[in-house]
Amino acid sequence: MTPTQEQLIALGGVFEAAFLVDQIARTGQISEASLACMLGSLMVRDPKNTLDVYGGDDLNLRNGYRALISALERDPASLQRGPLRYALALLGLERQLAKRDDLLQIIGSRLDQIQQQVQHFGLVHENVIAASGSLYQDTLSTFRQRIQVHGDMRNLQQPSNASKIRALLLAGIRSARLWRQLGGHRWQLVFSRRKLLKDLYPLLRG
Repeated sequence: MTPTQEQLIALGGVFEAAFLVDQIARTGQISEASLACMLGSLMVRDPKNTLDVYGGDDLNLRNGYRALISALERDPASLQRGPLRYALALLGLERQLAKRDDLLQIIGSRLDQIQQQVQHFGLVHENVIAASGSLYQDTLSTFRQRIQVHGDMRNLQQPSNASKIRALLLAGIRSARLWRQLGGHRWQLVFSRRKLLKDLYPLLRG
């Protein structure tokens, strides 16, 4: 796997989280496997490779890859505007977080506690989702630039959906951080679109 494809897996994780946030906001539903993949990515601290972060298989990143492809192809007909907006906001928020050692420390120690809850209750238990959502709220929600989620108010006002959305945004930040650690830069999305697409199509086909 090329270094660019490693980056694209992490960027696919950002777009997958963004896609799922958009799905919950609009329809109130996402698949449990997709949620488990993204929550699981928060628990992997010492991966052997990028794919390890997502359970060793990028099957659950397919929607993220599609949303990323639609952004890079810039075809107005297929562009997924909601996921793109959330993904770009996550990349911006992660850059702010990188300057805040205090918050990174809080996130690290709270994730240790959440890991213990996972061992006790399981990955997609409501307690784990609520704890992950609270962690996002206590740290990243304190920034001036906050992510505004738009959708059906009936879905957004359900406490379980609100927790899922925050937990997914936290997972999106994790992927954004990984992308940057692997050498990802925002200017690639502007200047290296063709190269990224060339490496991305085989990932989507698996």
